[in-house]
Amino acid sequence: MTARISVIYYSSTGNVHAIAEAITEGASEAGAEVRLRRVAEHAPDEAIASNPEWRAHLDATENVPVATLDDLAWADGFAFGTPTRFGNVSSQLKQFIDSAGGLWEAGELANKPATGFTSSYELHGGQESTLLSLYNVMHHWGCLIIPTGYVDYDLVHEAGGNPYGLSSPSCQGAPSKSVLKAARFQGERMARISTLVRPLRTV
Repeated sequence: MTARISVIYYSSTGNVHAIAEAITEGASEAGAEVRLRRVAEHAPDEAIASNPEWRAHLDATENVPVATLDDLAWADGFAFGTPTRFGNVSSQLKQFIDSAGGLWEAGELANKPATGFTSSYELHGGQESTLLSLYNVMHHWGCLIIPTGYVDYDLVHEAGGNPYGLSSPSCQGAPSKSVLKAARFQGERMARISTLVRPLRTV
């Protein structure tokens, strides 16, 4: 039986969204059933309107379903994406994660593979610390963290060399072809690992 993967992300101007789509493609190509979900936006309208790229991206992705707790309970594995916010997870994604206490308490999140991806404006704008902060939650959930590592060294090196998870500096524009290629690979890897782990989750 193939795995079910939930790709859950927050993106303000589109960079994290592009990586999420590539991970979704990779997992789907590996045979997984995938749900691509964005978390709800809770920033005030005046803040969104002050940045035309933010407004445009929100309008362009309004057809992407909003994540619910069912997407966590349903999935065999997770890929979470967030822009960096002062080296930490965005409040939008964090609010969604913080709502999952009931599933955590019921053991519904344990033993599921999880990976993370991010984007910051600067090349050294807190990408690694953001991913490590995200993984703190995964430790508490009892997930099996699946970083990019250097499983395919050349692929990860060309994508920026981040072994903690996929990342992209938006000061260089949209995610590069190398980053998106690595994202598809990570999606395939998540699908394969989640399929292997699925029968063992109740052991």
